[in-house]
Amino acid sequence: MNLEGARDTDSSSSKVKTRLSYAADESKPYVEGPAKPYVEEKGITDSVKVYGTAKIHDFCFGIPYGGLVLSGGLLGFVLSRNPTILSTGVLFGGALLALSIFSLKIWRQGKSSMPFVLGQAVLSAALLWKNFQAYLLTKKLIPTGFYVVISAAMLCFYSYVMISGGNPPPKKLHSSTVMS
Repeated sequence: MNLEGARDTDSSSSKVKTRLSYAADESKPYVEGPAKPYVEEKGITDSVKVYGTAKIHDFCFGIPYGGLVLSGGLLGFVLSRNPTILSTGVLFGGALLALSIFSLKIWRQGKSSMPFVLGQAVLSAALLWKNFQAYLLTKKLIPTGFYVVISAAMLCFYSYVMISGGNPPPKKLHSSTVMS
Protein backbone atom coordinates (compact mmCIF):
# COMPACT_ATOMS: atom_id res chain seq x y z
CA MET A 1 0.00 0.00 0.00
CA ASN A 2 1.49 3.37 -0.89
CA LEU A 3 0.91 6.67 0.83
CA GLU A 4 -2.13 7.54 -1.29
CA GLY A 5 -3.92 4.35 -0.20
CA ALA A 6 -3.95 2.62 -3.60
CA ARG A 7 -2.72 -0.96 -3.84
CA ASP A 8 0.21 -1.87 -6.06
CA THR A 9 -0.79 -4.86 -8.19
CA ASP A 10 1.15 -7.01 -10.58
CA SER A 11 -0.68 -7.50 -13.87
CA SER A 12 0.89 -10.94 -14.51
CA SER A 13 -0.47 -12.59 -11.37
CA SER A 14 -3.66 -12.42 -9.40
CA LYS A 15 -1.83 -11.94 -6.08
CA VAL A 16 -2.11 -8.54 -4.45
CA LYS A 17 1.27 -7.20 -3.43
CA THR A 18 1.43 -4.50 -0.82
CA ARG A 19 4.46 -2.56 0.26
CA LEU A 20 5.32 0.70 1.96
CA SER A 21 6.35 3.37 -0.46
CA TYR A 22 8.61 5.06 2.09
CA ALA A 23 10.92 3.42 4.57
CA ALA A 24 13.88 5.13 6.17
CA ASP A 25 15.60 1.91 7.19
CA GLU A 26 14.30 -1.24 5.56
CA SER A 27 16.04 -3.53 8.06
CA LYS A 28 13.68 -2.39 10.84
CA PRO A 29 9.94 -2.95 10.66
CA TYR A 30 7.71 0.08 10.33
CA VAL A 31 6.10 -0.40 13.76
CA GLU A 32 8.36 -1.99 16.35
CA GLY A 33 5.77 -2.60 19.06
CA PRO A 34 3.26 -0.76 21.18
CA ALA A 35 3.85 2.96 21.28
CA LYS A 36 5.39 4.24 24.47
CA PRO A 37 3.99 7.37 26.07
CA TYR A 38 6.02 10.48 25.41
CA VAL A 39 6.43 11.08 29.13
CA GLU A 40 8.21 7.76 29.73
CA GLU A 41 10.85 8.61 27.15
CA LYS A 42 11.79 11.63 29.22
CA GLY A 43 12.21 9.51 32.33
CA ILE A 44 9.29 10.91 34.27
CA THR A 45 7.47 8.19 36.18
CA ASP A 46 4.20 9.98 36.87
CA SER A 47 2.40 11.08 33.71
CA VAL A 48 0.76 14.15 35.29
CA LYS A 49 2.29 16.17 38.07
CA VAL A 50 0.40 19.33 38.87
CA TYR A 51 2.93 21.80 40.18
CA GLY A 52 2.05 25.05 38.45
CA THR A 53 -1.57 25.64 39.35
CA ALA A 54 -3.43 27.83 41.78
CA LYS A 55 -4.94 26.33 44.91
CA ILE A 56 -8.38 27.76 44.16
CA HIS A 57 -10.22 28.34 40.89
CA ASP A 58 -10.77 31.83 39.53
CA PHE A 59 -14.52 31.30 39.18
CA CYS A 60 -14.89 30.40 42.87
CA PHE A 61 -14.36 34.08 43.68
CA GLY A 62 -15.18 35.50 40.24
CA ILE A 63 -18.84 34.53 40.19
CA PRO A 64 -19.61 36.07 43.61
CA TYR A 65 -17.52 39.14 42.73
CA GLY A 66 -19.37 39.65 39.44
CA GLY A 67 -22.69 39.14 41.22
CA LEU A 68 -21.70 41.65 43.90
CA VAL A 69 -20.77 44.31 41.33
CA LEU A 70 -23.93 43.65 39.31
CA SER A 71 -26.23 43.75 42.32
CA GLY A 72 -24.42 46.80 43.68
CA GLY A 73 -25.06 48.61 40.41
CA LEU A 74 -28.74 47.67 40.47
CA LEU A 75 -29.13 48.63 44.13
CA GLY A 76 -27.24 51.89 43.59
CA PHE A 77 -29.56 52.78 40.71
CA VAL A 78 -32.66 52.02 42.78
CA LEU A 79 -31.44 54.19 45.65
CA SER A 80 -29.98 57.12 43.69
CA ARG A 81 -31.73 56.98 40.27
CA ASN A 82 -28.35 57.63 38.67
CA PRO A 83 -28.07 55.86 35.28
CA THR A 84 -24.26 55.99 35.42
CA ILE A 85 -24.28 53.69 38.43
CA LEU A 86 -26.64 51.32 36.65
CA SER A 87 -24.57 51.20 33.47
CA THR A 88 -21.32 50.72 35.37
CA GLY A 89 -22.75 48.00 37.58
CA VAL A 90 -24.46 46.15 34.73
CA LEU A 91 -21.51 46.42 32.34
CA PHE A 92 -18.73 45.55 34.75
CA GLY A 93 -20.73 43.13 36.88
CA GLY A 94 -22.33 41.41 33.91
CA ALA A 95 -19.00 41.08 32.11
CA LEU A 96 -17.26 39.73 35.23
CA LEU A 97 -20.09 37.28 35.81
CA ALA A 98 -20.10 36.15 32.18
CA LEU A 99 -16.32 35.68 32.07
CA SER A 100 -16.42 33.68 35.31
CA ILE A 101 -19.18 31.41 34.03
CA PHE A 102 -17.38 30.90 30.70
CA SER A 103 -14.21 30.12 32.64
CA LEU A 104 -16.10 27.47 34.61
CA LYS A 105 -17.52 25.91 31.43
CA ILE A 106 -14.14 25.83 29.68
CA TRP A 107 -12.48 24.42 32.81
CA ARG A 108 -15.03 21.59 32.97
CA GLN A 109 -13.99 20.62 29.43
CA GLY A 110 -10.39 20.34 30.59
CA LYS A 111 -9.16 23.30 28.56
CA SER A 112 -7.21 26.33 29.70
CA SER A 113 -9.34 29.19 30.96
CA MET A 114 -6.43 31.63 31.13
CA PRO A 115 -7.93 34.15 28.61
CA PHE A 116 -11.02 34.43 30.82
CA VAL A 117 -8.88 34.93 33.92
CA LEU A 118 -6.96 37.65 32.09
CA GLY A 119 -10.24 39.33 31.08
CA GLN A 120 -11.47 39.26 34.65
CA ALA A 121 -8.19 40.75 35.85
CA VAL A 122 -8.42 43.58 33.31
CA LEU A 123 -12.01 44.36 34.31
CA SER A 124 -11.07 44.23 37.98
CA ALA A 125 -8.18 46.65 37.37
CA ALA A 126 -10.47 49.01 35.44
CA LEU A 127 -13.06 48.86 38.22
CA LEU A 128 -10.35 49.48 40.80
CA TRP A 129 -9.10 52.53 38.89
CA LYS A 130 -12.58 53.95 38.40
CA ASN A 131 -13.60 53.49 42.02
CA PHE A 132 -10.26 54.73 43.34
CA GLN A 133 -10.69 57.98 41.39
CA ALA A 134 -14.26 58.31 42.72
CA TYR A 135 -13.02 57.65 46.26
CA LEU A 136 -10.36 60.35 45.97
CA LEU A 137 -13.03 62.84 44.91
CA THR A 138 -15.78 61.94 47.38
CA LYS A 139 -13.91 60.31 50.29
CA LYS A 140 -16.97 58.07 50.80
CA LEU A 141 -16.09 54.75 52.37
CA ILE A 142 -19.37 53.18 51.24
CA PRO A 143 -19.68 52.21 48.35
CA THR A 144 -16.53 53.49 46.60
CA GLY A 145 -14.04 52.62 49.33
CA PHE A 146 -15.60 49.19 49.67
CA TYR A 147 -15.33 48.57 45.91
CA VAL A 148 -11.70 49.78 45.93
CA VAL A 149 -10.79 47.21 48.58
CA ILE A 150 -12.74 44.37 46.93
CA SER A 151 -11.41 45.20 43.46
CA ALA A 152 -7.82 45.38 44.73
CA ALA A 153 -8.22 42.03 46.47
CA MET A 154 -9.68 40.45 43.33
CA LEU A 155 -6.93 41.92 41.16
CA CYS A 156 -4.37 40.37 43.51
CA PHE A 157 -6.23 37.06 43.35
CA TYR A 158 -6.39 37.04 39.54
CA SER A 159 -2.69 37.92 39.42
CA TYR A 160 -1.98 34.98 41.72
CA VAL A 161 -3.98 32.62 39.50
CA MET A 162 -2.15 33.80 36.37
CA ILE A 163 1.32 33.71 37.96
CA SER A 164 0.79 30.26 39.45
CA GLY A 165 -0.18 28.78 36.09
CA GLY A 166 -3.97 28.83 36.02
CA ASN A 167 -6.72 26.69 37.43
CA PRO A 168 -5.99 23.17 38.64
CA PRO A 169 -7.34 20.49 36.28
CA PRO A 170 -10.70 18.87 37.00
CA LYS A 171 -10.42 15.82 39.26
CA LYS A 172 -11.95 13.40 36.74
CA LEU A 173 -9.52 14.50 34.00
CA HIS A 174 -6.60 14.47 36.44
CA SER A 175 -7.35 10.94 37.66
CA SER A 176 -7.88 9.55 34.15
CA THR A 177 -4.55 10.88 32.93
CA VAL A 178 -2.69 9.49 35.95
CA MET A 179 -4.21 6.04 35.41
CA SER A 180 -3.19 5.81 31.75
